[in-house]
Order: sequence, then C-alpha cells, then structure tokens
Amino acid sequence: MSSPILEMHDIAKHFGPVIALAGVSFDVRPGECHCLLGDNGAGKSTFIKTMSGVHKPTSGTISFEGKPMQFDSPRDSMNAGIATVYQDLAMIPLMSVTRNFWMGREPERRFGPLRLLDFEKANKITMEEMKKMGISLREPEQAVGTLSGGERQAVAIARAVYFGAKVLILDEPTSALGVRQTANVLATIDKVRKSGIAIVFITHNVRHAMAVGDRFTVLNRGKTLGTAMKGKVTPEELQDMMAGGQELAILEGSTDGTV
Repeated sequence: MSSPILEMHDIAKHFGPVIALAGVSFDVRPGECHCLLGDNGAGKSTFIKTMSGVHKPTSGTISFEGKPMQFDSPRDSMNAGIATVYQDLAMIPLMSVTRNFWMGREPERRFGPLRLLDFEKANKITMEEMKKMGISLREPEQAVGTLSGGERQAVAIARAVYFGAKVLILDEPTSALGVRQTANVLATIDKVRKSGIAIVFITHNVRHAMAVGDRFTVLNRGKTLGTAMKGKVTPEELQDMMAGGQELAILEGSTDGTV
C-alpha cells in the first residue's frame, strides 16, 4: 500500500469560544477515494477548508508528500496540487463550457508583441477532457447553464484534473442530483481515482460513499469516530455512527434503550 500523499494529524480549529474541530486526524493515498462522512454540523466544511488553505488550523499538523506543509491561502494549496470542488462549483452559467473550464488560464498565441487567446486549442482540449470523463458535449461553446448538474460536476472535476490536481476534494458532489446524474458523477469519481489521483469525498449519503469509497471516516461534532476499510464496515454501521444509532432506535421503538 502506498504512503499517504496528504496527512492531517490532530487538527483543531477554534472560532473564538466555538470549537469547530477538536482533534481530527485524516489521510489519503494516491489512487484512493477516502470518504469523509458526517451529518450537517459535523464539521465537514471547516475540515475541508482547513485542508485546502482557507482556514489555518488552531493546532495540529499537515503533511503533503511527506513534508510538513502550512498553507497561507487557497492559492498555496492549489499550487501544491490540492484542488477543491465545492457544491456551488464556482461556474458562470451564461459562459461557455470552454471559458468555465479554463477560467482565466486560457492558452495564448503570440504574434510579435501581441498575445491572443488560442480559442481553437482551448476548445479542442475542453472537448477531449470532457470525453475522458464520459461527457459528450454538442460543442465547446455550449453554455454551462444548459448542462445537467452531473455534467457541471464533470466539468469542474475535469478542470481540476487537467490542471494537475494530485488530491481532489469533492464537497457533497451528489447532494442535489437525481439518480442518473448521481450515477454519472460516481462513475467520474471512479475514473479519476483509477488514474492515480487521491480523492477526498465529503458526503452525508452512505450509499454514495459505499459505491466508490476505499476507506470511510465518520466525523461527528468536530471529532472523528473512526476509520474503516471497504468490506470491514456495513452501510448500517456507518449510518448509525453518523446519526446516533441508539437514539434513533429508541425513537423507532425497536429498543427500550437499555444496553
């Protein structure tokens, strides 16, 4: 088994008197999909923002490719090879797929002192990269707003992979999608993982996690409740860890609450 590319040890994050993270440890390896599960308010968003350089941890250590790392900004983590795809995708619906794919990093052609955008090259690469993700566009100039939610996720993932992501953090990528679109996104995640990129898949949906995950870590109230390998834990066990299985069982009347 390969060594972790990204390791976070005993990470705490305080916002004044509020303790958002209380000593979380997590790692992910190349070619692995490590799922971070937790209900709303578990601390998932704070954790990935700490992982991607948005927040500095109050305490704890981060190592990337075996070296201690301190990200002062999201740009630092992006330059290192950590890409984050947030739920809102940071896309402009009225702009073309190509413009959203490149987003200010368009290839250029030079004519003496002049520098012009090479739209032919940009369109060609966009179509090729989307095809790798299993998405066949009508044309690269198609507005992103005409794509389905799953296809937009594929654009964001393809963009991150093309620009050299070594670690891809996906923030609830299936939360607002239908069944078919969800299946497409999970298939895209599987393709990316098999290409050797490390994936951190944040979700509260156990079924989606089980479909593509290699390891599963449950976060609850700012603490990790444990990590399990695929095949060593059931969906029911993960759900119970997330939601508080004993309390749920009492409400359903399936137990009297005694241990």
